[in-house]
Amino acid sequence: MKISLNWFKTYIPFDLSNEALCHTLTDIGLEVESIEPFESVKGSLEGIVVGHVLEKEKHADADKLSVCKVDVGNETLQIVCGAPNVAVGQKVAVALVGSTLFPVSGDSFAIKKSKIRGVESFGMICAEDEIGLGTSHDGIMVLADDAKVGTPLSEIFNIEKDYVIEIGLTPNRTDAFSHIGVARDLAAALSFRNKKDIALNLPSINKPIYADSSNSDFKVEVENTNACPKYLGLIIDNIKVDESPEWLKNRLKAIGQKPINNIVDITNFVLHEYGQPLHAFDKNEIKGNKIVVKNLPNKTAFVALDNTKIELDENDLMICDGENNPMCMAGVYGGANSGVKNSTTSIFLESAYFDPKTIRRSSTHHTWRTDAAMHFEKGIDPNSTETALLRAAQLIQEIAGGNIASAIYKNEHKTFEHFTVELEYKNIKRLTGADISKDDVKKILDLLEIIIKEENEEKLHLLVPPYRTDVTREADVIEDILRMYGFNNVVIPTKVNASIQFSTAYNTEKLYNSIADTLVDIGFYEMMNNSITKSKYQALATAQKQEKWVRLLSSINVELDVLRNNMLFTGLESIAHNINHKNANIKFFEFGKTYQLKDKTENSASLEIKNYEEKNHLALFISGNKSASNWNTVGKKSDFYFLKSIVDIVLSKIGILVDDALDNETSELFNYSLKYQKNGKTLVEFGKVQPKLLKPFDIKQEVFFADFNWDLIVKLAEKVKTNYSEISKFPAVKRDLALLLNKNVKFADVKLIGEQYGKKILRNIELFDIYEDEKIGKENKSYAVSFTFKDDNKTLQDAEIEKIMSNLMDAYKKQLNAIIR
Repeated sequence: MKISLNWFKTYIPFDLSNEALCHTLTDIGLEVESIEPFESVKGSLEGIVVGHVLEKEKHADADKLSVCKVDVGNETLQIVCGAPNVAVGQKVAVALVGSTLFPVSGDSFAIKKSKIRGVESFGMICAEDEIGLGTSHDGIMVLADDAKVGTPLSEIFNIEKDYVIEIGLTPNRTDAFSHIGVARDLAAALSFRNKKDIALNLPSINKPIYADSSNSDFKVEVENTNACPKYLGLIIDNIKVDESPEWLKNRLKAIGQKPINNIVDITNFVLHEYGQPLHAFDKNEIKGNKIVVKNLPNKTAFVALDNTKIELDENDLMICDGENNPMCMAGVYGGANSGVKNSTTSIFLESAYFDPKTIRRSSTHHTWRTDAAMHFEKGIDPNSTETALLRAAQLIQEIAGGNIASAIYKNEHKTFEHFTVELEYKNIKRLTGADISKDDVKKILDLLEIIIKEENEEKLHLLVPPYRTDVTREADVIEDILRMYGFNNVVIPTKVNASIQFSTAYNTEKLYNSIADTLVDIGFYEMMNNSITKSKYQALATAQKQEKWVRLLSSINVELDVLRNNMLFTGLESIAHNINHKNANIKFFEFGKTYQLKDKTENSASLEIKNYEEKNHLALFISGNKSASNWNTVGKKSDFYFLKSIVDIVLSKIGILVDDALDNETSELFNYSLKYQKNGKTLVEFGKVQPKLLKPFDIKQEVFFADFNWDLIVKLAEKVKTNYSEISKFPAVKRDLALLLNKNVKFADVKLIGEQYGKKILRNIELFDIYEDEKIGKENKSYAVSFTFKDDNKTLQDAEIEKIMSNLMDAYKKQLNAIIR
């Protein structure tokens, strides 16, 4: 939010430097992100003065140039001028040597002493476009005859110099979403800290005098009173739509608002003054002499102010005329035909309180993030609607003429009461650590316009004004008290008290750090994706019914509308981003959560929070090459087996042994995948991602993905016990077998039989070669398998090993129909 310092000072008197002001605002919770100078005309016309043309002679060496003698107050200068309209006796704008001009278009340039066709020139007589005051370049700018020679041009045109303070307003501080809101907060802080009450200089609003008119049959109706609990308006006739005065344009330009016309500029001015959005309708465009606030049927056509054509949603609150034509999307955006035009002579001025959720839903759905919508959706002061309306009406009368032609139309369907909060004195010290006296507490509360309804020695019963939508609990009140008291005034203790606690709980954080470090050592990068994703991505995976999705009631981005139910799609977004930025070799991991709705039961139906299920995951993503290529190494593509090796490393690091490894050929996420299970539950599923799922992300390279059930892994890790054993003194023995098998036989089957017959001395079974050829049959394959034997207590004898190998070969022949080659 931007604050104009000159504008701000009209509401609150203070003598702080800019630096001290920014420090104080930040200290009371209104963090100043920047302060920048602003000039209503760039360069502020510095070095440009009023000159009087005394003489004009034709240049001896140029037909279109004139040599002029110009009085600039303290001296007379010779200036060569090329303008056709320069004449003796004129008062003109003269840029002195050393000044810098900022033209309307093009780069700035400095004025120097120069020679033009052999004649010296000591300045420049300027046209209005050359100094940023207009667009005309027909000739020099001629000033009024009474302009005093030597007067700086900045004084003639009331050039304003200002500073713009940008405040990083947190979403809860809607009370400070305006110039008066910030001034109110600053006045409270300075009054308390300086022990001197500072009163705000609020605009003086006169009670309007209503002129006789023919508007008695004009009506205002509110059908949806939940979405619009308060709607006010009045009619102003005989206005003249024109350009705004300079002071008003400067106020708006300082905070980044583009001046449009006096009526629209006034509504924008009041918005940033009071924080109350207003809207002006051309009364002659209101058919049926009636305004109706209502919802229209789904897919009703609406043409917006910028001529954008949209279809309305049935939840959009609309301002309609008496013939049900939509004129404006309430609190969001105006319509193309009902707005103020140059020909407008009569307006209906609207000031309302709209339900924040309704406005936010429409604003995000149609991606119209207007100033008005942002104010309404955060929550405005419901009791300032009439004040802002009368302030705008008064300004319109002063600036655009006209007369107020109706009483205020009031449709009020809800009374906005003060929030009741109970504050215990002892909790102030407990939560803040500051010893704030009871008198100081009461003083701060009074300055914050919080009413003390009842009090005793221990507590206060408070009434908090409705505009403080963020102060509804005791802790909120205490935070406000501390803001005014000063965070920096809290004494930092010189000693820290701590108690030693013994806990046998499993350290899940340590496990997380251990696995994260292991993956980083292998070359992975950790990523943290948004848990909120797009429903169009989740729709690509149909295994989970949409009824179990956790949808957002309201979102900043209309596309981000669900909480993710798997880890894949948010990871693919990150992969696509990296590939687009020329980082195609991907090794990422993420610890995150997925969300879904549980099946409702009688017990859970009444407790809505128990219907949601969160699951913790560890996700691995691999794409591109295993490692980057260099002059002596060719990059090798990542594949399924590379991912498998990483999965095995993770489980080995934790100490979890897998019971089963199951192929999964029907997964909608994977082209092919493998599941590791323990006690019948899936530990991890990993494989190659389906190409059709990569297409929406425009990923053209293979992606391999592993999804760990982290909740299950943590439970199993708690039971893992690490035992130490000495390194064996005795050697290991290896034996190899070549098995001719049917292609349907898996290595897992070979390994399982080996473990059954290998007893305790078979330490490892490794597949080191696969051979397929028509010579051994199209339906066959040959496995080359290595068996490692070792006994920690003795040296193995050939006879023992041969006996086990013989049993293994018999088992492979009988159970797998293997041929020993």
